[in-house]
Amino acid sequence: MTNYKENLKDIKAFAFDVDGVFTNGNVILYPGGEFIRTMNIKDGYAVQYCIKKGYMVAIITGGNSEMIRTRFTNLGVTDIYLKSSAKFESFEDFQYKYGLELKNILYMGDDLPDYEIMKKVGFPACPADAVEEIKQISKYISDKNGGEGCVRDVIEQVMRLQGKWMNDDAFLW
Repeated sequence: MTNYKENLKDIKAFAFDVDGVFTNGNVILYPGGEFIRTMNIKDGYAVQYCIKKGYMVAIITGGNSEMIRTRFTNLGVTDIYLKSSAKFESFEDFQYKYGLELKNILYMGDDLPDYEIMKKVGFPACPADAVEEIKQISKYISDKNGGEGCVRDVIEQVMRLQGKWMNDDAFLW
């Protein structure tokens, strides 16, 4: 059996779900239907750093919050797919936009709407608290739960393996 890290050398792009990956899946509900998510700041650092190092990043979520768009735009993400009811279509748009092969993309998801992408992508990964069906098809299951650093975990592993982590520019935001 191949060590999963051997496949990380081919990664050129990351695509992520939001709820359950960047967040713990819990929301604070307000009267009128608004809700607030919390995200891990270390995940955010890793996202902006990998973009600076030349990786493409996509956010593909069924959520439709301008707060999500603002958060990821501020981190340098340009490919943000909100209200994505058919996530694979959004994923294909991202893939074709950059001419990426499936083997060059790591996708991290946590629940059934991510399943179709994860069955086809080169490197499917998930947080420790993903649903069982997603864990079964993942090449890597982080030891971190959603919202608790699982995004940083996979980005850092890829960048370390490729010699792009902890360079001189790592100390700049």
